[in-house]
Parts: sequence; structure tokens; C-alpha cells
Amino acid sequence: MILITGATGFLGHNLVPMLVQAGYAVRALVRPTSNTDFLEALGVELAYTDDIANQTAVQEACQGCDQIIHAAGLFRFWGEPEEFWQTNVEGTTAVLNAALSHNVSRFIYISTIAVVGTTPAQEVIDENTVCRPQEPYQLSKLEAETRVLAYGQEGLPVIVLRPGAFYGPWGRYAFNRLFFEEPLRGWRIRVDGGKHITFPVFVPDVAQGIMLALDKGEPGEIYNISGCSLTHNEVNNIVSDLAGIGHWRLNIPSSMVVLLARTWTALSRFTHKEPFYPINMAPYVFQDWHISTAKAEKELGFVPTSFEKGAYQTLKWYKEQGILKLRRFTGDKL
Repeated sequence: MILITGATGFLGHNLVPMLVQAGYAVRALVRPTSNTDFLEALGVELAYTDDIANQTAVQEACQGCDQIIHAAGLFRFWGEPEEFWQTNVEGTTAVLNAALSHNVSRFIYISTIAVVGTTPAQEVIDENTVCRPQEPYQLSKLEAETRVLAYGQEGLPVIVLRPGAFYGPWGRYAFNRLFFEEPLRGWRIRVDGGKHITFPVFVPDVAQGIMLALDKGEPGEIYNISGCSLTHNEVNNIVSDLAGIGHWRLNIPSSMVVLLARTWTALSRFTHKEPFYPINMAPYVFQDWHISTAKAEKELGFVPTSFEKGAYQTLKWYKEQGILKLRRFTGDKL
């Protein structure tokens, strides 16, 4: 049996059906308040905890499981460092301890390429790139990854997957919001002429990477899982063409966006609400992310989906869910 954490999230909605279809018996560790209807419909066994760092609850959830996919984590562009640390570091440590005590045969940890932090100028980012995290989420994920690899040195068969920036069905945050929802709601802007390079990954591709790692992943190794790196302009143009809207975007210099983000972030201390553009978004938007997935392609057989196909499936999901009205979007585009 496989234990999966984070089953009700963006990745879980795409991964769990694949696991079930492949014949795996699946148990999901979820919050009591989470909507688990789709998991129950798939016949997934449920275990519960209010806190992923609750060692007792995690130990109980691991009973009878021989493999673990640890995908639970806190990802936001805004929040207190302690919150990220509690979920991403202490939570991961609790799952690692349980995995070690139950002698699991495989532990797959879902990290992020964002642990690189400050990207090297004009260089391709591979699994050996030096990590220089800049904000609380990146710091917490790198520390968690470090602990995972340390447990691997102690004999736990761990594999680390580093996905790019998630997009696809079942997401409403980060890349999906910036490149799909905002322009289709009329908020058409770009920064620095759209020249910066982003690193999108179609979430079903992350699920594909996990399935491959279960079968072919080498313990102790790190694998980048991402699509092709694209400029903001390339992303905007593909989404616009599929959705039937114009390519035009209002160009805003980075200095203006940073000033606005700092102001919004400062005000959030009083509003206690995430700002529309938090300052911690800056490393993702104003840097160039040239990603190599050559290792995953060679060793796992990973094949990324083209952005055009992934964007089409994403827009189709938005239309089917009634979230966005796409008047010129047609089902036979691709």
C-alpha cells in the first residue's frame, strides 16, 4: 500500500487517479475538514490529522504501507516563516520518522525547483545547481529536502523530485492565476517587456514523474520535473491564442511592480490578508529560470507535455468548471 500526503491538493487531484488506475492500493493522510469526496469515490482509504507534524497520527497512518509519497506542503507567496517551517520542515520530519520506523521500501519527496532561489545568470539549472533560497517558502523546502537526503544516508530509500511552477486542472493560484485567470478577466499586464523566463510544469506531468520514480527512481537521487522554460511573452501568446483574446499587454517596469508589492505586503500586516502581489513573488517573476530535465528524461523516461497542449487542457478545465467564460475557445483546437 502507498501512503500519500497532500492528496486533496493540486497535485493530489491529478496523481491519485493515476495511482488507482495503475492498481496501487492507496491510503491518504488528510485533514478532517478537507473535501475527500473524490478520494472516497476512487476507493482510497483515509487517515486523518489536523497537523502533518503530529508524529502519532503520522505513525498510525503509515501502518501497513510500504511506500510513501510525501506531497503535503505549504506553498504561498505570503505568510510567517514559522508557518512554512512547521508544515514543510517539521511535517516532513514526522513523515520521515514514520517511514524509517516502518521500514518502507521507497520514500518520494516532492520538493521544488524553487529551492535554487537566486538563479545563476544565463546558466541552465540542473540538479547540481547551488541553492541560494531567498524567501521563507524556499528556505523551508530546502531544509526539508536536506533532511530527506540525510535520512537517505541513514538507509531510508529516498527520492527527491523537484517540479517547476505548477499549472493545470485543479489549480487557482500562482502560475494559473497569473497567466490564465488574470488575462482572461481583463487584467492584461506584463513586466519588463515579457522577456523573463519562467519554468511551468503541467501538473499531470508531475504525477507522471512520481509514477516513473516509483518504478525507476534511484534512491538518494534528485530529479528536476518540468516543462520547457518559456519567456512570459511566449506563455502569454499561447494562452491568448487558445482563449481567443489579443496578445496586447500593458508593460510595467519591474521597479514599479516591486514598489507596489512592497506597499501591498506592508499593508497586509494590518489587513491580515495576502496581498494581490506579495513581495515574495519577485524571485519567481523577475528572474530567468532555464531548467534542464535531462536527468529525469534519461533515467526515468520522463516526457514533458508541450505548453500548448497543457495550456489547452487547463483552459478546457476552467471552462468545464464554469470558472472562466471562454467564448472563442473550442473543443477541437488541439
